[in-house]
Amino acid sequence: MPTRCSWLPADRELYVKYHDEEWGVPSYDPRYLFEMICLEGAQAGLSWWTILQKREHYRAVFHHFEPEIVAKMTDAELEKLVLDAGIIRHRGKIYSVRANAQAWLALGEKEGDPVKWLWKFIGGKPRVNARKVMSEVQTKTPESEAMSKALRKVGFNFTGATTMHAYMQGVGMVNDHTVDCVCYKGPLLTKG
Repeated sequence: MPTRCSWLPADRELYVKYHDEEWGVPSYDPRYLFEMICLEGAQAGLSWWTILQKREHYRAVFHHFEPEIVAKMTDAELEKLVLDAGIIRHRGKIYSVRANAQAWLALGEKEGDPVKWLWKFIGGKPRVNARKVMSEVQTKTPESEAMSKALRKVGFNFTGATTMHAYMQGVGMVNDHTVDCVCYKGPLLTKG
């Protein structure tokens, strides 16, 4: 059995798939990057495992995270989701998905390309760290603090510095696989 990051519960196939195929893999796909901002926000204060199990339902009820559609969701649609056990039933987190979609679109109008804008916080290319053990992995960085501040300034919600560092790890802006992990030196395919 290959060695993987110690945080990964090896008995959860969905988690292993996420770790091997997504976490730390650089993505430049705007829809995926938007989805992950919203899902990381939903995860705040909870475990990522909880979100992974609900992700397909999130995609269904939030129109596969197409910002143009999500931005137009009505209060009535969002209130209906507060009762939906298939997602995290936190009114603030649910409404934040619409607010984030509106902020994403406004960011696109102001900055041109939200993808380039997000990647600028890490210098435009993935940062590959060389962590020997998970205790060396940071929970926030100056880059995630800067991204958090900038996102909040343009209207995003649930984008604190710790959440944004997890986001950076998830979308491959930062490779925090430990050096003994099979995914550390393996081919880092680019999503999107």
